[in-house]
Formats: sequence, C-alpha cells, structure tokens
Amino acid sequence: MIFFNGNYVEQAHAEITDRGYQFGDGIYEVVRVYNGQLYTAQEHFERLLRSAAEIQMDAKYSVEEYIEICRQLIEKNQIEMGNIYIQVTRGVAPRNHPFPIPSVEPTILLYAYASARPEKGLKEGVKTITAEDIRWLRCDIKSLNLLGNVLNKQKAVEHGATEAIQIRDGIVTEGASSNVFAIKDGTVYTHPANHLILNGITRLEIKKVCASLNIPFVEEAFESSFLFECDEVFISSTSLEVTPVIQIDDTMISNGTPGKVTQAIQDGFVANIGIQ
Repeated sequence: MIFFNGNYVEQAHAEITDRGYQFGDGIYEVVRVYNGQLYTAQEHFERLLRSAAEIQMDAKYSVEEYIEICRQLIEKNQIEMGNIYIQVTRGVAPRNHPFPIPSVEPTILLYAYASARPEKGLKEGVKTITAEDIRWLRCDIKSLNLLGNVLNKQKAVEHGATEAIQIRDGIVTEGASSNVFAIKDGTVYTHPANHLILNGITRLEIKKVCASLNIPFVEEAFESSFLFECDEVFISSTSLEVTPVIQIDDTMISNGTPGKVTQAIQDGFVANIGIQ
C-alpha cells in the first residue's frame, strides 16, 4: 500500500510529463522506522519543507500531516524495521524549463518498505574510496538531481567499496549518500553544514550524542590528506546509522578495525533509538 496524490492505493503510475521525470524537478526524504515507530520524522519533514521552499515548490502538506501519512503506511504495510521514502515533484505540465504558469498540483508519493539494520558494516566497518565531488553547488537541498552521487556510488561498487568519500578542491565534503567524520586525538571533525553538503538528520543526532559524551565536535573543512592521518573515520546516514570506515582506497584506517570513539558514538546512537 502506497500514498499517491492524496490516496492510499496498491499501485500508481507517473505521468510522462511529470517534471520530476523530465527535469529531476523535485525533492525527497527517507525516514527510518524502528520497532514500528518513526525515528526523527519531525526533523526529516522540516528539512523536506525547507528543500521545497528553496526551489520555490509547494509540498502541500504540513509536517504533522506528513507524519500521520507515514504512521498510516507503517500500519497498512505492517512495517517493524524499515524505511519510508517520500518524493515530491513540481507536478505534471507541458515540458518547458521555467515553472509552469499557472502553477500545477505537486505529485506526492510515499511508500514504506522493510529494511534491516546494516549489522555487518556496523560491527566490522566498511571499505571506502575517494572520488571527485562532481555534484551541483546546492547539496543542502535534498533534490532528485542525484546523477553525480549515482556515478560516484557506482565507482565505489566497482571497487568493492560501500561508499565514495567525495572531495572538492582538495576538501572532504561528504559521501555519495552519507556524511563523513574524521576523529583525531578524541575530537570528531566534519564539514560544516553549508551548501556543499546535506545537513544529515543522523549527522545532527551524532552531534547530540557527542555533546552527551563530552566528545569535542568540530564543524570545519579539512583536506583529504587528513583522512589518512586521523585515528578513526566513520560515515552516517539514515540507513547506515554510524558506520565505521576501516579502509580508504588502499589505506587501512584504525588498523582495519572500528575505533573506540566511533564505537562509543555508535552505542550512544543506539541508546537514543531504543534498539537492544
């Protein structure tokens, strides 16, 4: 059961002139479900509405209305552990680059699906590669324009890696589908939340965990060379949670095992989501 343009239906079809299909003119979010309950849904939908405002698009529903739709989808699909995908496009209109005049109704899709926690990566850590950040310059908007991310993620897969750590002008920005954190002498470093990265909801939760554990959390740009000099590296996202990085390109990180600071942050994150 999915939610499509105001109705709960078994299936739906996109119009060929939908601007999301023609131009990538839309936004999306992914909300995690743990034990049948939404996690950080308020924050995700606040970000969705911000993304909509940044591209001058109507997301139609309020945060509270989106949350209620998600709760209905969890119940209708009996989701215990999984995700809810949300996509909003500018709508259906004759193909023309400028916004349609008069404006049209947005196309709104939400669907839920089962998805287990990435236990192996969380416990053992993952391999990553570095890649040039070739994305557009408004990465703070969670838009459907993901071709740069897709190409770098594919590059990672072809190298037997989980993620591509992206580098722009020598500076580490974020992963193809994650935020990146480096740890040196007990301090966590990550790129500041500006237009060059997406300010991840899990990233914000990690910042809270670090504060609760008295772990210094520094938001400043750092060069790619720092990745290979630091003590630990980890990546985060809604799906990845707090995943240790044990290899970058051909270099082992933290002797190829998850580091103690990363593990402490993992434990704090898991405590917050109530997973045993």
